[in-house]
Order: sequence, then C-alpha cells, then structure tokens
Amino acid sequence: MRILIVNDDGVNAEQLLPLIRWCRCLGEVTAVVPKFEQSGKSHGIELHRAFEAKQVELEPGFTVWTVDSTPADCVRFAILGLRLSFDLVISGVNRGLNLGSDTMYSGTVGAACEAVNLGVQAIALSTPPEYYHNATAHLDEVFAFIRQYDLLALNDLYNVNIPADPRDIRITLQGGPYYSDDFFPVGNDLYRPRGKSVWVDSNDDTLDTDAALHGYISITPMTICRADMRVYQTLKDRGL
Repeated sequence: MRILIVNDDGVNAEQLLPLIRWCRCLGEVTAVVPKFEQSGKSHGIELHRAFEAKQVELEPGFTVWTVDSTPADCVRFAILGLRLSFDLVISGVNRGLNLGSDTMYSGTVGAACEAVNLGVQAIALSTPPEYYHNATAHLDEVFAFIRQYDLLALNDLYNVNIPADPRDIRITLQGGPYYSDDFFPVGNDLYRPRGKSVWVDSNDDTLDTDAALHGYISITPMTICRADMRVYQTLKDRGL
C-alpha cells in the first residue's frame, strides 16, 4: 500500500514522526506537510503565487516534503506536482478534535477532501490537545475496525476522532457546532478571536460531537458532494 501523510500542524508537529513510523507497518510512506501550521485553512488552495516546496530530512534515512502553503495544496503538490500515486491519504493526527459542523474549517479534513477530489481514499485523524502526546496509541484499534468492517469498500472518506482513553468505537453522523469565537480588541484596530465551546450535549452518540465527547472513538463517513439530495429529489418529483 502506498500512503501519503499530510497534516495541518506543519513539519514541526511532534506527532508527525510517530505517525510516519506507525504507517510504515501498512506500506510505503510519503509525507508532504506544510512548512508552517495551517490550522483552520479548510480546503483553501493557492492560485496566484508560487510557493516553496523542498525536501527536509526528518530523521536519518527519511525525508519529507515541506510546502509553504495549505494542507490541500500539500495533497495537490504530491499528486499533481510530484506525479505520485497513492492508495490512501492519512491526514493528521490533528492536535484538536475536528467535530460536527466545525469540520468545514479544518485543514486536516480539507486535505482529506482534496485527496478524494483527486481520486484517492482518505482518512482524517484528530485527537484532543491534552491527549496529543499519545496520538498514535489507538491506531491499531482504529484500522483493525476499518478493515474488519471493510469501511473503505463502502466509502472513500472518513473523519476519525480519538478522545482521551477511549472506551469503544462508534460509527457516527456529523453533529452540530462544537466551537465558536468571541472577538476582542487588542489595539491598533486589531481584533483577536478567542475560542469557546458551544457544544450542547444531546446525549445522542450517533453524532460525532456527542460520541467523541462521551469518550468514544468516532468514525464518520463523509462526502465531498455538497448537493442536497433530499431537496433535489423533492424538486424532481415536482417535475422541475
């Protein structure tokens, strides 16, 4: 299996090397990651400027590509720029959960979406900041579950959130908002966002928000199609 690793935490992310080492048990690994942290960059790509891409030795005998652009551009550079082919893209492990409607902001999920857009199956991985040091500890369990139930034969894109000390795995739907921001003036006409949790516990572990925050590993099948099929079908049934 040929695996591409990307992230949005950048080449200096402390869990990049442990993830690379773990993925080597699955097959041949290539890593293309941002030069700097790119959290919250969603599915953005660069259209108008040249950006730097160069190889850096992460450990003796293993080099990674660093790209001075977004996580989605890391995927694009690997596939369209380096003209490499992959069987799977693993995006992460993100330092912070990517849950609910907040996934629209996530560079980690954005990179996974771009992989699927370019024809490669992808899995986004995230864990809480306080558990980040242990980010790869449950990957054997997660991938055994994925293989046991042949998830990648059913769908091309999954968002996986691994809470601290998880007790089990749940297949979930996308929940509602998890985080929001207040904005505070810091002088000179500048404002700084300050994150806050807006999660409302509905005690529904079919939702990724509730499941992950109740201590379950959440695996959410996703799609890059943004068409509302329910509305589409309603309108077609009306003869439109």
